[in-house]
Amino acid sequence: MEYVADTERNPFGLSPPCDQAVPGYGDVNADFHVIGDHPGVHGGTETGVPFTGTPWSEEFFEALVRADLLQSADTASGQLACYRTFLSYLHMCDPGPEGPTSDSYSRMEPFFDAELRAITAHVLLPVGSRATAHVLESYTANVPEDQPEMDALHASEQRGSGWLVIPIKDPANWNDADADRLVDRFERLDDADYHQITDLGRFIPGSDPYLVR
Repeated sequence: MEYVADTERNPFGLSPPCDQAVPGYGDVNADFHVIGDHPGVHGGTETGVPFTGTPWSEEFFEALVRADLLQSADTASGQLACYRTFLSYLHMCDPGPEGPTSDSYSRMEPFFDAELRAITAHVLLPVGSRATAHVLESYTANVPEDQPEMDALHASEQRGSGWLVIPIKDPANWNDADADRLVDRFERLDDADYHQITDLGRFIPGSDPYLVR
């Protein structure tokens, strides 16, 4: 049974403790979950839609449309047609010019985790080094000792516990080939590669599995 929300913006009604937040946006039954760092580096404060309003937004969303993760994207207005993709942040509150702290990341973690578990996408797409390090550490056995080398990880496949992880280099640092590499990865991705059963029992007390999708 699928959950159908009446809105793409903040479909789960999350209310983080801050003045300006950019909650998740997209298809609540998504196969793909694009995960950014925070609005201060990955946009969205003007439109309320993650990854919009930056100099690189148009190129980034054009790649997602070419990869068939979105039907269309108007980055100026923040109008996206997300039919199988969800977009969100590790830290959905805009931290301001001073940037987020370790404590604020910890406070925001339950909100990100709530969206992640509600969506239960098959493929996680962390964007940039901070989101990639968090996803690799939390949801795969590939734990980087330092900040991950994004040039090498960009558009690669990392197997996780119930998820396929495809890291994305920060779009602000893309070269001419990075968009094509990402599109090519999805053109070669077969449904059988990412439609996996996810055991959410690892997140809840007790030994019984809680399997979804």
